[in-house]
Amino acid sequence: MRLLKRLYVAGMLGAIAVLPAAGAGSAQQQPPPVPPILQNYRPVTAERLRNAADGDWLMVRRTYDGWGYSPLDQITPGNVGRLQPVWVFSTGVANGHEAPPIVNNGVMFVATPGNQVIAIDAGTGMILWRYRRPLPEDAVILHPTTRGVALYGDKVFLAANEAVLVALDARTGKEIWATQVEEYRNGYYMTLAPLVADGKVMVGASGGERGIRGFVAAYDPDTGRELWRVYTVPAPGEPGSETWPNGDQWKTGGAPVWVTGNYDPETNLAFWGTGNGGPWMGDQRPGDNLYVSSTIAIDVATGKIRGHHQYHPNDSWDWDEVSPPILVDYQRNGRTIKGLIDVARNGYLWFLERTDSRINFIEGMPYVKQNVFRRLDPVTGRPDVDPARKPGTGKQADFCPALWGGKNWPPIAFSPQTRMIYIPANENTCMTSIGSEVTYTPGRNYTGATTTFYLAPGADHVGEVQAWNVDTGKRVWTHVYPKSHNWGPMLATGGGLVFTGGTNDRLFHAFDAQSGRLLWEFPTNSGIIGQPSSFLVDGQQYIAVQSGWGIDSRGVQARLNAVRPGEFPEVPEGGAIWVFAVR
Repeated sequence: MRLLKRLYVAGMLGAIAVLPAAGAGSAQQQPPPVPPILQNYRPVTAERLRNAADGDWLMVRRTYDGWGYSPLDQITPGNVGRLQPVWVFSTGVANGHEAPPIVNNGVMFVATPGNQVIAIDAGTGMILWRYRRPLPEDAVILHPTTRGVALYGDKVFLAANEAVLVALDARTGKEIWATQVEEYRNGYYMTLAPLVADGKVMVGASGGERGIRGFVAAYDPDTGRELWRVYTVPAPGEPGSETWPNGDQWKTGGAPVWVTGNYDPETNLAFWGTGNGGPWMGDQRPGDNLYVSSTIAIDVATGKIRGHHQYHPNDSWDWDEVSPPILVDYQRNGRTIKGLIDVARNGYLWFLERTDSRINFIEGMPYVKQNVFRRLDPVTGRPDVDPARKPGTGKQADFCPALWGGKNWPPIAFSPQTRMIYIPANENTCMTSIGSEVTYTPGRNYTGATTTFYLAPGADHVGEVQAWNVDTGKRVWTHVYPKSHNWGPMLATGGGLVFTGGTNDRLFHAFDAQSGRLLWEFPTNSGIIGQPSSFLVDGQQYIAVQSGWGIDSRGVQARLNAVRPGEFPEVPEGGAIWVFAVR
């Protein structure tokens, strides 16, 4: 009864204890007093971001390498069965909640759909402040979500949907500065969490379906002044421009950047993934089309592209490869490789090598059903594409996986204990696609494709959790979700566990990281597509995650119901933050 009362009170406080947004209210109103936990706020230094040596969760994947790993080990296979919710907070927003709870010194910062950031006492669930930024009435956001905030110094950084970078005072939630990154009326918008590295705040933009020209840009954290900008589609005369046709297509070539990159402090390179080309059909933009569907290595000091790996030239399948590879050193043929590992939307698992300039191909193999690539070049990794599986203008083709990929944006996790990566995979999804001529109009649809989704014949499931050993390149275990697509970002912990949601049954799951045995699950208010995190408060380990179905998870659910009516249940929507501990 005491637990239920605490959950109820925290949820109600989350719904009604709303502070005015920055600039709101009359001149006579006094600002509310700063709570003691915020008076003692601990600034986030560059050293803390590099080392991540404490029990906080300071960035989207906790560490620059993108592992999604917490070394906290109080919660184990032996006691995870006693994991219980200690507080729940209603965000007041529906649609897809994809951001992780970020925790610094007992203060949790959570971004939600609707350009909202909430600061909460991580130990009690009490609201500290709330910031909302109104969206312009004429802004059209195709994926109205956010994937998190960044912390640096005394500031919280939000990439607002209308392509504006915002800096907030971490103690009060007051807006310090706001900088326009791009023009939303031309189809640009932002959903990613900013990346702070080398004293810079970096962002990229969504809008690959609107004919944008992708980029990564860096800003001064104190003033919001732009420091550099590098485009992911080169202009004529720039390296890579020879891979585009003559003319102005580079101006609308796509290659959006909408997932936060990873960073190597040793080389000062940040690794970012890029999305689809514009329009979708490659025969309308002949050539390899660098740097579409690629990983690019950007010198953070200058903004120059130092290296790249393109996963499939002349993308015609809408396989955005925006997920950045994780930085992990692995063994191959008796030597240690300074590695990059990417689980790509195109259905292949890629083992690469990072240097201070080039990105080298090491090995690649399918991890789900893939019928487009006949082989990979053993030196470059360039795929040999079956032309019958490549759609074009007026040419229909069917292919697997479907455009949402073997894995979509939800990130993998890596455990240095098990030497395994954990993949939120989807098997047996396929698609037909046919292209049509399309004319570019700023801010309007620029895909030129008609698609039909289907499941592979004999498919008995879709969603999976896969575990692969990075040193052998072999799959170790697989857990199957018979009646759900998997949209669950992964969290690995020092206690030997893997946490993830992602399923249409609203469950939050815990697996034994070594064996894959399902040890615990808990029903939340909605489906979980948020990124889990783990942190310490007063010496106790907590697990936190946002629950809130929507965006692409809603769209694919509708497709599954269309091909197999009645097999895939309706998923209630509505956002909430759930925090768990062993009791």
